[in-house]
Amino acid sequence: MASTNPARGMRDFLPADVRKREYVIGIIKEVYESYGFEPLETPAVENLETLTGKYGEEGNQLIFKILKRGEKLDLSGAAKESDLSDLALRYDLTVPLARVVANNKNELPKFFKRYQIQRVWRADRPARGRFREFYQCDVDCIGSDSLIVEAEIISAAGEILSKLGFVDFEIRINHRELLRSIVATAGIQNETDALVALDKLDKIGSDGVKNELLGRGISEVSADRFLDAIRSGSSNDDLDTVQRLCVGLPIRIDPSLARGLSYYTGTIMEIVLTEGDFKGSIGGGGRYDGLIGMFGKEQIPACGFSLGFERILVVMEERGMFPPEIADSTPADVMVTIWSSETIHESLRLAHELRSRGLRVTMYPEPDKLGKQIKYADSIRVPWVCVLGDSELADSTVTVKNMRTGDQQTIARDRAASAIQK
Repeated sequence: MASTNPARGMRDFLPADVRKREYVIGIIKEVYESYGFEPLETPAVENLETLTGKYGEEGNQLIFKILKRGEKLDLSGAAKESDLSDLALRYDLTVPLARVVANNKNELPKFFKRYQIQRVWRADRPARGRFREFYQCDVDCIGSDSLIVEAEIISAAGEILSKLGFVDFEIRINHRELLRSIVATAGIQNETDALVALDKLDKIGSDGVKNELLGRGISEVSADRFLDAIRSGSSNDDLDTVQRLCVGLPIRIDPSLARGLSYYTGTIMEIVLTEGDFKGSIGGGGRYDGLIGMFGKEQIPACGFSLGFERILVVMEERGMFPPEIADSTPADVMVTIWSSETIHESLRLAHELRSRGLRVTMYPEPDKLGKQIKYADSIRVPWVCVLGDSELADSTVTVKNMRTGDQQTIARDRAASAIQK
């Protein structure tokens, strides 16, 4: 018998889960649009060559590749990976954005501000708050190298977290040019190796980073110089300006912040929670001025940020942060019963009347004993039930039952909606 579980690292979302996700997405959209960002969507599948070489060595290994189809798939004659795969599932939303901008440059405004909330896929090892299929919530500004862009993106992300109820977050910033200088001064030839190792500092500590550097062929002298320079701290004019522009936000310069993706070129940023059981990153991003140029002739400045949507949901659930109307939501405001096969049409009419007054209405789908219908309404936690029996039909009334208190009253049919809405 086939397993009923979803694939490892994937999930089903039941109605209560979907409502919570939509609540968070609604706040994210509201804030991003208040800053002038426009929505964008891209395909789930990209050409494999679009994605490879954009995320560094480790990122390339996590791309979900798609086998060629039909006659194009020749397993026996395949000599290299490209003979087997030509497409891949979207790894993130930034590289597809760069492709879109390069492909639609003449149709887009000079300064293109977009947000995008869609699924991405990574062939990663599943863990707490980490899945193989998950949503990313990105916001990006294309076309300007002004540091106002960084400040605006950071401010929008901070406002979203505040509206969701977070108070224990900190925004950390650093600069890729500073890191590049530190790497060179330490005598490390491969910048990517150094930054990928440094990006794990919070998880494995200084000794773990040093061991990883040594494992990548970096000398102990260079590894020590590199870590000493990180610990000593440094800043530059860009970071000082961004910090000054982000008035009232909990922002600090963190020389150890690396952001492992290879396409970052300038300011990098990350938001972390500082209290509770989860003290990790819930968002990050940075400036990537060279990425769009990889798809065209022109280099176009760009900066973006991605909220850790799935991790935010996990923390909000564990902390009980969802408002009661979301956490305790029900599928409908009222259920209309069906007394008999002869009264089905009148029950349908009543449901329509109630919906026209702005109520969410579900119907018990078949004639049944009234007790069974009431029991079903209780099981789905619908707060009101409308009973339309023979006597009610004869008197143009409806019996309205409050499922929370057990009280019920028989009232004129045209007053049913207002009685429920009180």
